[in-house]
Amino acid sequence: MNISKSPLRPILLAEDNPNDVELTLSALHSLNLANEIVVVNDGSQVLEYLAQPKPVPAVILVDLKMPKVDGLEVLRQVRAAPATRTGPVVILTSSREESDLIKGYELGANAYVVKPVDFDEFISAVSQL
Repeated sequence: MNISKSPLRPILLAEDNPNDVELTLSALHSLNLANEIVVVNDGSQVLEYLAQPKPVPAVILVDLKMPKVDGLEVLRQVRAAPATRTGPVVILTSSREESDLIKGYELGANAYVVKPVDFDEFISAVSQL
């Protein structure tokens, strides 16, 4: 689902929960970003999107617990591919498990944001990206 058209590199949001998609889109829109926001619903769609000849996303926002391919495997494959190896990847997850946090950073996540959080705190966290 494409939200807007823009010559800037897109923001790729990988989230399977419709409520969390809306929360994230609201936070991103509140920042008045001009980037196109591409929403995919599972990890395999992230990998399919990245395999296409498109601009590399400005940032990838990925949930950990997704169907088909989970967020950690997406992160592993993103970091293994030369085109996306150094791009920012932010984990947005409801997991408060320390093992997920550690594994995410070991695999090269740039940030780890636990949801649900207060909307204002969430906007603040997203704006710092």
